[in-house]
Amino acid sequence: MLKTQNDRASLAHTLSKVPFILQIVAGLILGIIVAYVYPDDKTVIPTLGNLFVKALKAVAPILVFVLVASAIAKHQAGQQTSMKPIIALYFVGMVISGTLALIMSLLFPSNFSELAANANVSAPEGIQEVLVNFVNQAVENPVSAFINGNYVAILFWSIALGLMFRVAHENTKRVLNDLAESVSGVIRMVIRCAPIGVFGLVYSSCTQEGGFTNLLNYVHVVAVLVATMLIIAFIVNPLLVFITTGSNPFPLVLKSLAKSGTTAFFTRSSAANLPVNLALCEELKLDKQTYSISIPLGCTINMSGAGVTIVVMTMAAANTLGIQVDFASAFLMCIVSVLCACGSSGVAGGSLMLIPLACSILGISNDVAMQVVGIGFIIGVIQDSFETALNSSTDVIFTAAACKRAEKKAQKKAA
Repeated sequence: MLKTQNDRASLAHTLSKVPFILQIVAGLILGIIVAYVYPDDKTVIPTLGNLFVKALKAVAPILVFVLVASAIAKHQAGQQTSMKPIIALYFVGMVISGTLALIMSLLFPSNFSELAANANVSAPEGIQEVLVNFVNQAVENPVSAFINGNYVAILFWSIALGLMFRVAHENTKRVLNDLAESVSGVIRMVIRCAPIGVFGLVYSSCTQEGGFTNLLNYVHVVAVLVATMLIIAFIVNPLLVFITTGSNPFPLVLKSLAKSGTTAFFTRSSAANLPVNLALCEELKLDKQTYSISIPLGCTINMSGAGVTIVVMTMAAANTLGIQVDFASAFLMCIVSVLCACGSSGVAGGSLMLIPLACSILGISNDVAMQVVGIGFIIGVIQDSFETALNSSTDVIFTAAACKRAEKKAQKKAA
């Protein structure tokens, strides 16, 4: 008996040493192999994927609610004035990134064939219908919103309560922040089961109608995601730096990608990459009073990569279901996605958890949206690494650009 317990402890200890990304890769490969060798299981293995999606579906509404409310409640009134240029770059960069993701999705539409069974979704007729539905959903009873997975109402109530909590006692804010940390801990527990969930989801994809060709759809959407993020990293960000500083942006951009982006690619965590970014800012001889605030802040709100992921995955779902979305409606979804991406920090796969909110704007049901989240975890092996590298390196790039701009202004005044 004791030996069995020791063996289990030893196995758990061994698994904990295996990088999480490798565990997901193992689940993905094992799912493909088992589907090829034994494609007849219709209960046990598919159930693993279904349980994983259901668990995500259960915690996602609470996660969105507490993260957004907590982020708004702990906002400091004097922070925005001192950080205005950097925050402006963060916001402009995210809007451009989301818009580019929308354009790429329209130029290179992706499909998830396993969602075809849910193709009886009615498409919104235009921006007017989308706005009316948005308002109607926003004023739903909060209890009903949690039960029905109405993310628009959840977002509305989280913003409203967050604003009210800003004038609350500091201890109350601390409780809300602790609640956000606790819910984030629960979601991390669920996501730790991602290798098993991915195994079941990949098996189901390979054994459904279309078989192994379903995986080619994942390759396509990954290509769109990665291409969009590379365009942002090597074209959009340098252009914004040039507009801000008036000087050659590429030495700064390439150095940030090499030092910050590389480590973030492998750690897949903006928070874990904070020491690297702070050290890089010190190496660039930036103003410490600025970067000591802007880097942790960027880790929280600067989520260009997350915005790209949410928009591309949502548009892929809409395209699969045959929903013809006009550009104005899609742009509204894009802006909401970018703003809500600010709440995705601190949680592995956090951007994927906000896909249901974007889907709800286009009239896509929560059940279908959570299937898209499940697909997101399958492609997250690549997507999450590129997303984190883009998010983290951009924090340094925009901070350095704003600091250099301030230095030039100071030199002109001195002259």
